[in-house]
Amino acid sequence: MNSKERRYFILTKLMSYNEPQKGHNLSTEIGVTRQIIVKDIAILRAEGKNIIATPEGYLIPKNQRPKVKKILATSHDTDRIEEELQIIVKYGGVIEDVIVEHPVYGEIRGMLMIKTLNDIQNFMIRFKNEKAEPLSKLTGGIHLHTIEADSEDIINKITSELNEKKFLACD
Repeated sequence: MNSKERRYFILTKLMSYNEPQKGHNLSTEIGVTRQIIVKDIAILRAEGKNIIATPEGYLIPKNQRPKVKKILATSHDTDRIEEELQIIVKYGGVIEDVIVEHPVYGEIRGMLMIKTLNDIQNFMIRFKNEKAEPLSKLTGGIHLHTIEADSEDIINKITSELNEKKFLACD
């Protein structure tokens, strides 16, 4: 692993854990000396990364961590909307929007910003009260969602369960 890959590994590790990571453990895991880790941390800080050194180890404050976004192509009937949204939210994902490709209008996007189970409940109530049709009705159930999460691991968990429950659009 070269120095750039090593620093990327360190940064990814610090972003994916809520608790501090000891320099010794990082050095053992990567196979370098503790002093190399100290140098890599200094370089990452010089690049503007907010890495804090505590007696328990290094950490990146949760509010300083960049979010991970992924666009997921999904397909399902109207009666599974709530289930799909709940899978995403239960892992800490945020559903930013819903997107469909219309043959005449092109891309149609509806902003959602659903973050909690309460947001889902309110969305479903509005849907029912307004007797609205989902945008995915225009495309036979196929639609996209931009999902935001704190880590790639969370995105992977969301994707895995959506796939397991047959929500992801496949060939």
